Amino acid sequence: MEKISLKDQVVVVTGAAGNIGSVICKDFAKAGGKVVLADILEPPKMQPILDGLEGKDHIFVQSYVDDSDSCQMLADKVKEKYGSLDLLVNCAGITTPVAHDDLEGMTDEWINRIFGVNWRGPFAMIRALKSLLEKEDGGTVVNISSIAGITGVGSNVAYCASKAALDSLTRSLGRALAPKIRVVSVAPGWVMGEYAKRFDADYLQSQIDSTPLKRLATPEDVARAVLAVHTSLTFMTGSILPVDGGRPLGV
Repeated sequence: MEKISLKDQVVVVTGAAGNIGSVICKDFAKAGGKVVLADILEPPKMQPILDGLEGKDHIFVQSYVDDSDSCQMLADKVKEKYGSLDLLVNCAGITTPVAHDDLEGMTDEWINRIFGVNWRGPFAMIRALKSLLEKEDGGTVVNISSIAGITGVGSNVAYCASKAALDSLTRSLGRALAPKIRVVSVAPGWVMGEYAKRFDADYLQSQIDSTPLKRLATPEDVARAVLAVHTSLTFMTGSILPVDGGRPLGV
């Protein structure tokens, strides 16, 4: 099989310091892409991730996806340095564990934070970067969603609803921005990482036991799906691609 090359392609990854985002950055840099790491962390904390990427011409831009001015600032820097954009990966996300029947525990503050980052953030980034994605041959947007948006099972009610809204955004903009820009959701189930490690080992094992492929996803699984959407699944837009090991098929 021919090796996938992203030579000279420009990729923006929000949430670049996270378990999934950092692996996407690593894999896309390895494939030859020029990666723009966007995250809320301060530059000193991002420097090790930036230094660990293969190749050159990668940059870090401190960005807040729930702040439209910050999104536009990132877009201006991408335009100044690269002139156009091939792929935007909306990976920034936020949640907190709240039982679904604990309606008082699902505070207005958390609802606003979750929707501000998980839904309005991707929309604001797409809006800011739209003109750069439309240049030349057109670009791709991949929204990192979750099967929680379909199953209604997740860390809290607002998180599930925000991912369902993100999938709806994918469908709407997949239609509205075609044919120049493709928009796809990649929807993982449980992904092994820092968040999953907060949960009881027996609970995580029960999730593994209920997954037909008998393991949880890895960040690498998600990164490979994003790469496939951008490079191979090029007749796909407005679609939701699950990366869940068949979890909804379990009991």
